[in-house]
Amino acid sequence: MFHRVGFIARGLAGAFAVMTFGTAHSSGLTLTGGGSSFAAPLYRAWGAELHRQTGLSLTYRSVGSGEGQKLVMAGAVDFGASDLPLAASVLRTRELYQAPTAIGAIVVVINVPGVASGQMKLDGPTLAALFDGAITSWADPRVRALNPGLRLPDLDVLPIHREEASGTSQVFSSYLHAVAPDWKAGMWGDGSEARGNDGVAASVRQSVGGIGFVEYAFARRDRLNTVRLKNHAGQFVAPGKAAFTSAAFSMDWTHADHYAVRFLEAPASQAWPIMSATFVLLPIHPADRAKAAAVKTLFRYALKQGDDIARDLDYVPLPPSVKDTVLSGWP
Repeated sequence: MFHRVGFIARGLAGAFAVMTFGTAHSSGLTLTGGGSSFAAPLYRAWGAELHRQTGLSLTYRSVGSGEGQKLVMAGAVDFGASDLPLAASVLRTRELYQAPTAIGAIVVVINVPGVASGQMKLDGPTLAALFDGAITSWADPRVRALNPGLRLPDLDVLPIHREEASGTSQVFSSYLHAVAPDWKAGMWGDGSEARGNDGVAASVRQSVGGIGFVEYAFARRDRLNTVRLKNHAGQFVAPGKAAFTSAAFSMDWTHADHYAVRFLEAPASQAWPIMSATFVLLPIHPADRAKAAAVKTLFRYALKQGDDIARDLDYVPLPPSVKDTVLSGWP
């Protein structure tokens, strides 16, 4: 669960955020959404900005992508939120529409004494070995070889990963498998589990020797130290807006099945290698047409007018042509 967003200007807090947005014609309606914690900072910030303009309320539960898929399939929410795109066969069987809302980056965060943010460089196989327990000390020769001149302590590595079904975990595991083919989902070494991006961020901050993976907004909020990663082009890249945008705009959206772009293969030389679109899932044949129209109002506003908020939170807005296609296909 996303416990708090540290953007004071937006003044949001709490385990369950009630956000208000819509139009005057929607006054009195309450929408429900749930799922992705990856997208929680963005949906909360969009809601805060729109609060003054609307009479439509939304209760959004940040419970993880897997739960978001279950909730919308069970008809328990007006829309689900997931970082795991569903296959076309599932969308067809369940009569769901899947649409991206923004693109975010997953970053690796560490708590290693004497190592500042951006100083450590890691490649895929070394990162996989840190998470599966093959590397147990930060002074391991494989880490040293990538970081000549960097003073690394002989300190135990404490890998931290998500405990619940998570889109962030799925994307990160897919990356590890792509760069280290022997890696399989669930091959976590001796370490600890935490719930949500928020929980992983807190655990890394509190664990000397810790390493974890979180959506970038959580790393920036908690001022966690990030690492440089070797990308598909062989370059060591630091996380940031330029690297995220480079990845997002170098991808082929036209031929992606239901917008399921595979960002792990972004070809641009300065592209950040671990990114994901975040998606909304909604019924094609909703029981409540008024609520379905209100959901469309919400995301039309977000896609047409929410880019500055997305950028402030270090997400990358969708390319304009993708937004147009998403909205034109909305049921």
